[in-house]
Amino acid sequence: MKLPVYLYGHPVLREASKELTPDYPDLKKLVADMYETMYASEGVGLAAPQIGLNIRLVVIDADPVSETFPECKGRKLTLINPEIEILEGDSISRSEGCLSLPGLSENVNRVEHIRLKYLNEDFQAQEEEISGFLARIVQHECDHLEGKLYIDHIAPIRKQLIRGKLHNIIEGRIRCEYPVKYAPRKRR
Repeated sequence: MKLPVYLYGHPVLREASKELTPDYPDLKKLVADMYETMYASEGVGLAAPQIGLNIRLVVIDADPVSETFPECKGRKLTLINPEIEILEGDSISRSEGCLSLPGLSENVNRVEHIRLKYLNEDFQAQEEEISGFLARIVQHECDHLEGKLYIDHIAPIRKQLIRGKLHNIIEGRIRCEYPVKYAPRKRR
């Protein structure tokens, strides 16, 4: 089932997520719904806060960008309670977008080499080193679990320049090709 993607301004996107336990109800269905939502939205990653759930769950299918970034070939991951360790290396600036910030993209500095620890869909512990654009995708999605968005990593002047676009998202003055949930309106 396709779920609505929560857009910028919704408080759920700014909350830190809680650990996920094996007794979480209908987890396999939730994971399947998250993949369906991600594919329908033409994303390569989706974190649970983006569908209104503050749990530490991420789905990634980086294969669609593998022509440009070969390290993404065949990489489909379900991350439960992920932890990232930044490994040595320089930060690289690349453009990022987000399903919760439709129509926007900004250059973000991120390291290109990380160690990722997580539980898979069967709650089996996994650990691997990830490099390149796949490491960027993982960091971007895991930021959501901490209540962070990629725009939190851009220079204040850039954020000031996109302020109007951010306001339009909050006010619902954007068009989206996928189901969305806008921020609740404040009473005036």
